[in-house]
Amino acid sequence: MTLSELVRYFLYLGAFGFGGPVALVGFMHRDLVEKRASISEDTYKLSLALAQIMPGPLAAQVAIAIGYFEAGIAGATLAGIAFVLPSFLMVVGISLVYVAYGGLWWMQALFYAIGATVIAIIAIAAYKLARGTNKRDPLLWGIFVALTAVTLWAQAELAEVFILAGVVVLLVRAWPGLKQGILMALGGVAMGLIIWALEAWLRQTGAAADSGNVLVQILLFFTKAGAFVFGSGLAIIPFLQQGVVQQFGWLNDHQFLDAVAVAMITPGPVVITVAFIGFIVAGLPGSVMAAVGIFLPVYIFTIVPAPWFKRHRDNPQLKAFVDGATAAATGAITGAVLVLTTRAIIDLPTAAIALVSLAVLWRYKIPEPIIVSVAGLVGLVLWPILH
Repeated sequence: MTLSELVRYFLYLGAFGFGGPVALVGFMHRDLVEKRASISEDTYKLSLALAQIMPGPLAAQVAIAIGYFEAGIAGATLAGIAFVLPSFLMVVGISLVYVAYGGLWWMQALFYAIGATVIAIIAIAAYKLARGTNKRDPLLWGIFVALTAVTLWAQAELAEVFILAGVVVLLVRAWPGLKQGILMALGGVAMGLIIWALEAWLRQTGAAADSGNVLVQILLFFTKAGAFVFGSGLAIIPFLQQGVVQQFGWLNDHQFLDAVAVAMITPGPVVITVAFIGFIVAGLPGSVMAAVGIFLPVYIFTIVPAPWFKRHRDNPQLKAFVDGATAAATGAITGAVLVLTTRAIIDLPTAAIALVSLAVLWRYKIPEPIIVSVAGLVGLVLWPILH
């Protein structure tokens, strides 16, 4: 892909890509690999594997990684900005209205129906992604099933398991010899334990360093969130709730739920909700500081290891590791779909909306923004009646 093609595509995806990280990474595969053949399957899998083993929101990482592998630092930078900017501007606009008029009842009404429709969107995206990446490989499908079960059990995506899955496939498919094999296995276990320890430390220590300047607090808090939370953008929500509501008291519980709703009814990366939080706390400068804090570590953690990945992309051990990590990622994404279903399908109307959306999307090639818009209108009608 040329640089201009990268920018145009990720501007479009950031402006019209609904469904959160699960759907967005699926759209990238559908659009760039299957439909346009703009990038190779290997480039996509390499980008997804790199994103899964590094901290930060998944969809933004994959976008930045694809940009790097296709057009270097300029591609990574512009792809990342193009992907984030549309939803950032939308969230700032919603924040202005929210501050001016108080709580947004219509936001809950929109989320009521859109949340159910999003389940249909991400279910289809997860199915296509798993089918396209795992193909007919029994080992990869076995890892897929295991990671689906683990994610469903843990109610979270566990980055350390992605690494272990990659090591398993590496040892099975590209055995490097006894000595190297033992070292790689121990290295995978050590990396998994390090990630587990970082996540445990993060839960214990909470948010940012104390500072009297609220903008500095915002920057430090969201930088820490972007640097140490593993998994998709959805994985960051519990950490944000702990810091934003419990530690700093910037938002109350109701406002935080509104922030999550904003993330779900706007396109682009889910973590863009940080711009809403930042705006509530400190206006437009707060939005900017929150967005910079959350995405700068993502950018750094993607472009720093990317040259090594690119240089060794034909290495059989790396290819096997990427296959295993990607299979684990598709399983975790499918598990996340099931977890989200239990949260978005709350009654018979939302179940009906999800099933109708699934049937329509499966049968007809309707663009996601259209069906999301229709669902939003349904929500605006049903919410006052049911609540």
